[in-house]
Amino acid sequence: MTAAAAGPAPERGRVTRWMFSRAPRQDTQLLTQRNVYILPSKAGCMLAAVLLVLLVASINFQLNLGYLLTFLLGGSALAAMHVGHGTLRGATLHLLPPAPVFAGDAAVLEVEIADEGLRPRPGIAASLRGSDERAFIDVPAGGRASVHIAWTPPRRGVHELPPIEVETRFPIGAFRAWTVWRPATDLVVFPRPEVPAPPLPPGAPREGSALAASLVASGGAEPEGVRTYRRGDPLRQVVWKKSARAIAAGSGELTSRDTAQPSESDLWFDLHNTGAFSLEDRLSRICAWVLQAEQLEQPYGLRLPGVEIAPDHGAGHRHRCLEALARC
Repeated sequence: MTAAAAGPAPERGRVTRWMFSRAPRQDTQLLTQRNVYILPSKAGCMLAAVLLVLLVASINFQLNLGYLLTFLLGGSALAAMHVGHGTLRGATLHLLPPAPVFAGDAAVLEVEIADEGLRPRPGIAASLRGSDERAFIDVPAGGRASVHIAWTPPRRGVHELPPIEVETRFPIGAFRAWTVWRPATDLVVFPRPEVPAPPLPPGAPREGSALAASLVASGGAEPEGVRTYRRGDPLRQVVWKKSARAIAAGSGELTSRDTAQPSESDLWFDLHNTGAFSLEDRLSRICAWVLQAEQLEQPYGLRLPGVEIAPDHGAGHRHRCLEALARC
């Protein structure tokens, strides 16, 4: 089951601070008598009012059947309170590591609820604290079940996960037993890739390479990387001046910029050399370039203030670069 929420409400108040002081951040939490709370629900308050009216009427009119009905219902409510509290007590909550997301996307938090005993735990709901969106699950006796909660982080960066509330109103809905759990895992939120992204920047000649020597010989002029137009090349890669001359000469061939960098050059993404103005725009552009270079299986490096990641490619390198952008 999955619940979605844009974000929890701000936490305030002495009760919340007291509750959080009893719930240190941890990814696995055993529910005990210390961290499971229980109070009557609205239905429970109505039941208490009805029982009070029945008791007063039974006293005034000396109704033995009224006493029997009142204490029978009252005893059932007390038994339901014990069963509801026991539905959560003894269960174990565990958060699976959440996958990083891009800014604006929802992260899916997978919570595993396990029962180490021999009793089923029906009607358990999980949600972000302060959210009305709940996901319900039944945990079999001696087994485990997973529930998914969606959360949209507010911005790029590394975020603490919001508190998660696990509750049940089993069996008759007269009492609400709940616990507040604060996972310790942080969520990494990458910058949102720029769409549409500009072409990859030209590569820098590798130090000591023949290309670097040719640049020195040519006085530092940037080498021109072009090739014949291929079907599927975007129009922004077409070198129109060369293409116009070729068409005028009668060949009719279009020329495209060659985005594949020569093997003697390194592709670097530098935060100070993106062509964008604001920090978020620059990070979004580099993020799009990282994804584009990975798609082309082209090695690339990253230069950020205080951080330099050598050119490489692959899933691990991609994650290191995107995480560095998230933390920038």
